[in-house]
Amino acid sequence: MADIDFMSVVHKSTKRDYLARVNDPDYPKSKASALAKQWGYDYWDGDRRICYGGYRYMEGRWEKVARALAAHYQIKPGDKILDVGCGKGFLLYDFTKVVPGVEIHGIDISQYAIDHAKEEIKDKLQVANATSLPYPDHYFDLVISITTLHNLATYDLDKALREIERVGKKNKYICVESYRSEEEKANLLYWQVTCEAFCTPAEWDWWFKLTGYTGDHSFIYFE
Repeated sequence: MADIDFMSVVHKSTKRDYLARVNDPDYPKSKASALAKQWGYDYWDGDRRICYGGYRYMEGRWEKVARALAAHYQIKPGDKILDVGCGKGFLLYDFTKVVPGVEIHGIDISQYAIDHAKEEIKDKLQVANATSLPYPDHYFDLVISITTLHNLATYDLDKALREIERVGKKNKYICVESYRSEEEKANLLYWQVTCEAFCTPAEWDWWFKLTGYTGDHSFIYFE
């Protein structure tokens, strides 16, 4: 199990005003969180002060992540990939561009996300919960879950990590939010609207060992 950073190239491209998010007069943090946790229009395509502010496919944005993952895990045509928390499927779609012939699958808790997914791959996605993945044991050549698992309560986090381990073969990769200092912890608290598992890297490592997760991981920090 290794800490491998595939996500900074995307995460660090966004500018963030932490205090403005907390103090917004129309969407203060508590209101934004309540709306975001419905996982519907407001979360994906509503006001930017709530969450994404319009989650649209951008040519090249996710392709560099797909390309890095495919190269590292030596993904080839015919391999099966699962994205746990796939959203609208943009990363999975870019996998099909990077490795033509790859077999993709995605699950997300959000019916809205699946309904508004990338049209070319919508039939490969379904609404499901990370705690009960609808696939056989050791089915996937690569299982990924990016900025999803920290949204789970601890009792569901345990189940989800075990499920990812169950359906994957050797290659698995998880990216979650974390913090290394009190400043980063405050920034995470200010910015996030759906996070439930607030863990340091050491605490995440404890979770991985507890649940028998053997894949790779990386952390997103709010610096």
